[in-house]
Amino acid sequence: MLKRCFRFLWIVVVLTTFAAIFPLLSSAQQSSSPEYDLIIRGGQIIDGSGNPWFSGDVAIREGLIVEVGTIRDASARRVIDATGLVVAPGFIDLHGHSTNALLTDGNGESKLRQGVTLEVIGEGESAAPTNDPAEGRSWETFTDYFSELMQDGISMNLIAHVSYNQIRRAVMGYNEGLATPAELEQMRQVTARSMEQGAWGMASEFPSGGPTHIDEVIELAKVVAQYGGNFTSHTGSEGFEQEAELNAAFRIAEEAQIPVHTFHLKVRSQENWGTIRKFIDQIEAARARGLDITANQYPYTAMNHGWAEIFPLWAREGGPEVFAQRLNDPAARERIKSDPDFHTWSEEHGGWDGIVLGYAAHTQRTEYEGMSIREIAQLRGDSDPADTCLDLMAEENGRIRGLFHTMSEEDVRLVMQQPWVAVASDGQAINMENYPGLPHPRYYGSNVRVLGHYVREERVLSLEDAVRKMTSLPAQILGLSDRGQIREGLAADLAIFDPSTVRHTNSFENPKSYAEGVHYTIVNGVIVIDDGEHTGARPGRPLLGRGNAANGV
Repeated sequence: MLKRCFRFLWIVVVLTTFAAIFPLLSSAQQSSSPEYDLIIRGGQIIDGSGNPWFSGDVAIREGLIVEVGTIRDASARRVIDATGLVVAPGFIDLHGHSTNALLTDGNGESKLRQGVTLEVIGEGESAAPTNDPAEGRSWETFTDYFSELMQDGISMNLIAHVSYNQIRRAVMGYNEGLATPAELEQMRQVTARSMEQGAWGMASEFPSGGPTHIDEVIELAKVVAQYGGNFTSHTGSEGFEQEAELNAAFRIAEEAQIPVHTFHLKVRSQENWGTIRKFIDQIEAARARGLDITANQYPYTAMNHGWAEIFPLWAREGGPEVFAQRLNDPAARERIKSDPDFHTWSEEHGGWDGIVLGYAAHTQRTEYEGMSIREIAQLRGDSDPADTCLDLMAEENGRIRGLFHTMSEEDVRLVMQQPWVAVASDGQAINMENYPGLPHPRYYGSNVRVLGHYVREERVLSLEDAVRKMTSLPAQILGLSDRGQIREGLAADLAIFDPSTVRHTNSFENPKSYAEGVHYTIVNGVIVIDDGEHTGARPGRPLLGRGNAANGV
């Protein structure tokens, strides 16, 4: 009996002692675990709102910004000393073309090294829908594309628009005629299905003068509006017919009741230099009457796309294969050469002195890369540069990509200063090896060129406004509520750079060169660029539009 009492008392003592020390052990264990995943200390915080910078710290946990201000006596798995550096929201590129590039290399180095954490894709083409084997894609839907992206992962986040042009091709092929009621209904269904699969909004690319079938565009834009999306467009020539092209965009906004965003606002052709104020006033008037119209811009005076864009529409009708056949038909070539559109559009694109060969896809004419058509004509002994252009396009089956020196520096600066114009690249997220020929330098330098050249050197913008144009303004345009500013509760997408050294290092002649001055790029709380170098981390993901029921992949 006595032994039983002693045993009972011993158990009571042990349990009481354990109960007394357990909270201490638990507290000690908790205190040994870092409070945060990452703390950025002592930076000049430019929060994206346009407000002046302030000195402070930023704490990150589980992919979110959880504290902003002075953070004392806190522990973290990693601490970044940001003394002398700007801490900004990650940059949002509203106009990208990395659909295939990120499948080739998900690191997206040319943009991550500039502080870009989110790219928006889709214009005249989009990731889906696709049902043409000639496109060489292993997927058909947005769902399939997003899954393909995540197999190897991506370093940045991605938003995908569905292209009006691609929806039309999916239903009607290269038939440029008016859609029948049945075809229009099918296009509505494809649009709705794309939005439900995660497309964010609708993008488009129109020829000179604007959309050929604007009523059709409006009907599809109405579907997009029902899912909370926006409408984004390359409005047309951006030259001699820009007034009509912008009016078409305003009509879409008004009748579909949808925000409209225009790609790369500019005027091209030296004859039009100085007229950009008229088009700025035209947009301001539309905004004054309640239309949500915005624009973006890349900070360069040259464009980049296929030489096919200077050819008459009838020559391109039927698709790339038919176009190639016409280029090799002597009668069709003579008709092209005498067509007024060929002359007008080649002049709009810079003329024979301003149109430069960047890459010839078929024969890879590396000896001509970086040369203007006039220079190539002289090298080949051609008396008429128009013949040189036609001969080269015939040799390449219509597949030449080039640069077009056709814009005014003064116009670029004026557009940049408009409060509703965001910074965008119209480029791809690539590395040094996976892009043949001469790409446009904007692929590697758009954001840092603004920060270094136009902010620090030329003082066209304040630093705070430049950051706003890369962060909260793009987020507002997209209707994106969880990114674009440094605020508690938002996603931890951040760019940390040295305002005294950030710059582009490339040129039109030597475009393949990474940016300098961006020390850290953080995506969803994970450091991707660490002390200027890519870590190989791929924490990015597709951000799905409001129409996607699951709201995730």
